Amino acid sequence: MSAVGRAIWFIESHFESDISLEEISEAAGLSRYHLSRVFGLVTGHSISGYIRGRRLSRAVPTLVGGSSTILEVALYAGYGSHEAFTRAFRDQFGMTPDAVRRQGHARNLVLLEPIRINDLEPPRFETLQPMLFAGLQEIYPYGGNAAIPSLWQKFNAHFGHISGQQGNVAYGICTHIDGEAEKFRYMAAVEISDADDLPGDFATLKLPGQRYVVFAHRGHVSGIPATMNRIFGAWWPTSGLEHGETPDMFERYDERFDPYTGMGVTEIWLPIRA
Repeated sequence: MSAVGRAIWFIESHFESDISLEEISEAAGLSRYHLSRVFGLVTGHSISGYIRGRRLSRAVPTLVGGSSTILEVALYAGYGSHEAFTRAFRDQFGMTPDAVRRQGHARNLVLLEPIRINDLEPPRFETLQPMLFAGLQEIYPYGGNAAIPSLWQKFNAHFGHISGQQGNVAYGICTHIDGEAEKFRYMAAVEISDADDLPGDFATLKLPGQRYVVFAHRGHVSGIPATMNRIFGAWWPTSGLEHGETPDMFERYDERFDPYTGMGVTEIWLPIRA
């Protein structure tokens, strides 16, 4: 079983009790820092967000059934009060527990099911020289990347008209934020030759020359998290590779990808230590 798979198994076996990041990391065989970083990339959730979502999702059938009080459901889900449970439940599902109990069903709730790890096609290896990027960037919570398409929509209005743009390839660059396990930084960007005459809301990012392992994602862009599951959940732990410092990864969109439909081939580039 992979490191992320071991972490998920441990969480699924223990999330009804208090579990610490140290315990999960020990079960996964990774450091706290590395597990937090990889878990977010693989699953699209922070560790605490995954635990919270699974606890609340498991509580929903009991809540709908009506045989227990809401306080009893809250305690079962690991919350010490009706109020704390209600806040967390509303943040997760957009409805209060009382409203869900009154409607008597959960068909309009998006429950978080256990994550499964699957297979992957073989990658290739590439070495790139230092690269300078420019584009629009935002900070997103793991699992909250549904807003990324709107960032691309704003960026695409500039694509092809950016001063110093190199080629017709777009990049989606993910970087971790030091000291932050719940969020990541995402940039929709192009490679540029220099940073002169850029739009005022653009940011720049310089990546060092380094070696990468490159995976192909085929199909709709919304399936990239599942491909990340396969990379970090199954392939990476047995590869013997060590992740580079920055970025966490980048997506490369060339002529094989159709931005109008979101379909085609997207390459996922992960920096590795030589």
